[in-house]
Amino acid sequence: MYENYRNLRSTFPVFNFGTPIATLRSKRSPIQMERTMENDGRKRVVIENLQPSIECGRYPVKRCEGELVTVSADIICDSHDRLDAMLLFRREDQSDWDSLPLYHKDNDRWESAFVVPQSGTYLFTVRAWVDHFGTWQHFLASKVNADQDISIDLQAGAIMLEEASKRVPPEFSRPLIDRARIIVDASEPAAALLLATDKEITAVMRAYPDLSLSSEYSPYLKVDVDSKKAVFSTWYELFPRSCGSEKSMHGTFRDCERKLAQIAEMGFDVLYLPPIHPIGITNRKGRNNSTKEGVGDPGSPWAIGSSDGGHKSIEPALGGMEDFVSLINAAASYGIEIALDIAFQCSPDHPYVKEHPEWFKKRPDGTIQFAENPPKRYEDIVPFDFECEEWKELWNELKSVVLFWIDKGVRIFRVDNPHTKPFPFWEWLISEVRNRYPEVIFLAEAFTRPKIMNRLAKIGFNQSYTYFTWRNTKEEITSYFNELTKDKPVEFFRPNLWPNTPDILPEYLQAGGQRASAVRLVLSATLSSSYGIYGPVFENAVTSGVPGTEEYLDSEKYEIKSWKEENGPLKNLISKINRARRENSALQETRNLRFYPVDNDYLLFYGKANSDRSNIILVVVNLDPFHSQSGILKLPLAELSIDPSQPVYLDDLLSGEHFVWNGPQNSITLDPEKSPAFVFSVQRQLRQEMQFEYY
Repeated sequence: MYENYRNLRSTFPVFNFGTPIATLRSKRSPIQMERTMENDGRKRVVIENLQPSIECGRYPVKRCEGELVTVSADIICDSHDRLDAMLLFRREDQSDWDSLPLYHKDNDRWESAFVVPQSGTYLFTVRAWVDHFGTWQHFLASKVNADQDISIDLQAGAIMLEEASKRVPPEFSRPLIDRARIIVDASEPAAALLLATDKEITAVMRAYPDLSLSSEYSPYLKVDVDSKKAVFSTWYELFPRSCGSEKSMHGTFRDCERKLAQIAEMGFDVLYLPPIHPIGITNRKGRNNSTKEGVGDPGSPWAIGSSDGGHKSIEPALGGMEDFVSLINAAASYGIEIALDIAFQCSPDHPYVKEHPEWFKKRPDGTIQFAENPPKRYEDIVPFDFECEEWKELWNELKSVVLFWIDKGVRIFRVDNPHTKPFPFWEWLISEVRNRYPEVIFLAEAFTRPKIMNRLAKIGFNQSYTYFTWRNTKEEITSYFNELTKDKPVEFFRPNLWPNTPDILPEYLQAGGQRASAVRLVLSATLSSSYGIYGPVFENAVTSGVPGTEEYLDSEKYEIKSWKEENGPLKNLISKINRARRENSALQETRNLRFYPVDNDYLLFYGKANSDRSNIILVVVNLDPFHSQSGILKLPLAELSIDPSQPVYLDDLLSGEHFVWNGPQNSITLDPEKSPAFVFSVQRQLRQEMQFEYY
C-alpha cells in the first residue's frame, strides 16, 4: 500500500534544511556529547562485546598512522523498538569527541570504522539508544498497510518533532514544527506516512536524537598508534667493531659510516647495533664463549660496563659521542634509522656495581649473583635485582638510560631479554617514554613461552621476535602464522622475523647452507612486513656451527671479524626481495597474509593483497633446499577479485620472468639450484612489452 502512494510526494511542501543528508547523518549534537555516568534504570539498551579489545580493554590494540580501526559491538534492547548507535573516538590528549554512525550488520552486531592519522593513543567507545522516532515510523507504516486508524499515532509523532525542535540548531527548528502540523492535518493515511518517513526529516531526526537515556560502553577502549616503521621495517644487524679494514683491527663508527651506502643499496631502513658501551674485564669471555680470555679478546658487547663508563657511555675503541651522532645523521641521509640495543644488565666492573650495590642480589658468600639459565652460565654478566628495596630508584635510572639515547637521536630500541625483567617495569617505562616520544619503537627480543611473549606485546612492545626461526615445515609455518594473523594476537603482536641472530644458527641453516638461507630469507621478508638479518654473516651465507648446538663457530659475539667488501653470495637476492617489499604495498602489511592450497608438502603457497586489490602478491616457496619440487596450486580467484574467464598475468619479481595462468588450478616447479621461490606480482592486463612463459 505504501508503494502505491509514492507519487503523492510531489504534492507536499518542500522543506529546505540547508544541509546535505549525508552530512546530517554524521552530525551529532555537541551539547549531548558529554558522558553520562549516573546509573539510570530507564536506560534500556545494552552494549556488549565491543571490539577490538584485549582483555576487556586492559591493554590497547595497535595500529599505525593512517590505518582504519574497525569497531563492532553487540547492541540489544528489550521489546521491538528500533535502535541507533554512534561510534565515539578522540585522541587521549584531547577533550572533544568525534563521532560516526554505527550500522547494523546482522544478528544484533553493529559496525563502523575510524582512521587514526597520527602517532599517539586514541580512545573509543560506543553510545546506543532507543530510536523512538524510527520505531514510530516503522509502526506507522505497519498500521497504514493494515488499514488501521493512525490519528493518535500522528499526534504522538508530532509531539516528538516538536520536542526535537528544541534541541536542533535554529535553522532546523521551524521546519520541524511545520512538519509536525502538516502530518497531523494530513487527510490521507498514506500521505501522512510519506510525510512522516520523508528522507530529509529522517536524516534530521537521526542526526539530533534524544540521548538523555542513551547507554555508553565503559570503560573507554584504547588504540596505540605507531609510525609506519613499527609495521613495515627492514633490519640489518652489524657489529661496528667488525667494520675495520683488517682482521683484528677494531672498527669504529667512522668505519661503520662507510658501510651505509651498501646497506641502503640492499634496501634496509634500520641498522641495528649490538651494545656500543664499554665492555667489562672481569670474567671476560674468550673466543667461542670460552671462560678463559685470550690475548686481545674484545669480550662480549652484552657484558656492559667498565672503568670507562656504563650504559650512558661508549666503548672508547668505537669512537666518541660525536662519532655516534655523526653515524646517526649519516644514516638518516640514506633513509636509515639506527636501532640501539638496550640490555639492562651489567659487567661486574660496571660503575653501578660500586655506586649502587643495593641494586644487585648477593649470594650467601657475599658475592654478587651472576646471570645464569642452567645449564647456561654467563659469568661476565650480573643482573639487576628488581625486588630490591630501592626498586623505584632503579626504575628511574633505567628510564634515564633510554631518555639519554633518545636525546642523542635514537628512536628505535631492540631490547635484550625483556622477559627476564618484570612486566610492570616495562609497562611503566614504555608508557613514560611514549608519552613524551610517541614515535619511539621497542622491539622485544624474547624467545620464551607464548603467553609471556604475548604479555610483553600487550604492555607496549611495538614489535616482537618470534618462533619463526624454528618453524620449518609447511604445517608448522601455516599453523603458526594463522595464529599470528587470524587469532587474537593480530591486535597486539607485530612479528619481526629473523632467520638468524648472533645467538641462533638454527639446524635448518646449518644443514642447508646457502640454499637454506635463501629459502628463509624469502619467507621472513614476505610472511611478515618487518624482518631482519644478522647482516654480513647472513649475506655471506655463513652457516658453520658448533656441533650439537645452535651457536656459530667462531662467533662474532666474542671476536672481531673483517667482512670483505665484495658482494656476498646472497646480496643480489636480498636486494631483489627488499625492492619488492618497497614497491608493493601488499608486502607492507602482515595481517593480510593468506595461505592457499598446493598439493605438495614441500611447497608453501600464500599471498597478500592491499585493501582495494590493486596490488596482489603471490608467493610460492620450495621448503626443500636440496631437491626440485612440483605441484598443482589452487588460486582463490573470487577472494582476489580476479575474473575467472580471463587469464592471470604474473611477473616474477625475483627472476624477472613473466607467466600466464588460466583458471584456478595451475602447475608449478621450483628448482632450488635456480631460485628458492617465485614472488609473483599479479597484473590486471597484459603489457605489450611482456614475453610470457605459459604454465
